[in-house]
Amino acid sequence: MLKVENLNVYYGGIHALKGISFEVPQGEIVTLIGANGAGKSTTLRTISGLLRPKSGEIYFNGKPITRIPAHQIVELGISQVPEGRRVFANMTVLENLELGAYARNTRDLKEDFERVFKRFPRLAERKNQLAGTLSGGEQQMLAMGRALMARPTLMLMDEPSMGLAPLLVREIFDIIREINQAGTTILLVEQNAHMALSIAHHAYVIETGQIVLEGPAQELARSEKVKKAYLGG
Repeated sequence: MLKVENLNVYYGGIHALKGISFEVPQGEIVTLIGANGAGKSTTLRTISGLLRPKSGEIYFNGKPITRIPAHQIVELGISQVPEGRRVFANMTVLENLELGAYARNTRDLKEDFERVFKRFPRLAERKNQLAGTLSGGEQQMLAMGRALMARPTLMLMDEPSMGLAPLLVREIFDIIREINQAGTTILLVEQNAHMALSIAHHAYVIETGQIVLEGPAQELARSEKVKKAYLGG
């Protein structure tokens, strides 16, 4: 579904991504794990069209999307759940969800609201509440619900566990698995390697802008190198 080929991205003089290549097959959860600053978020931002690569190509369903504007990438079926949630604090839960559907042509969002509220009952209870007054976990659910409103076929998730209590982390990862099982392909960027590897089908390890390891997620979870570097083993 998604193919990244030899991607090079710079921040000024800093070479942030150094020729990375990877694939995300349809229907799977693929995770990119690595330390803070390794290039994980840069990868997602480049796929989303928020950053322009110096060289390399990104293909979605066989078509190049490397130089397409971000809003058109959303229209093609790619939604991102950004790092730090980035909800619109002074808008209600409902208004945040409506914004998630801005690229769609329909005004009838009733079915989409119902689907999101069924998956996230707490959002239904707080639909008229300002997003800034929600807890961290609820804001994460709102960010995920907002992305789902675009009806994506591929969802990019950037550090969904960041700043959440362990119990909430498990809940969020259960929801990610459910979203995938309902038919959405997921590219997950996550510092919590243990949780990411527990739900992913395939995994890539990124270090200083380069992919250094890849393989089935369960296999990487058993790798001594991964255990030592990312799993505290």
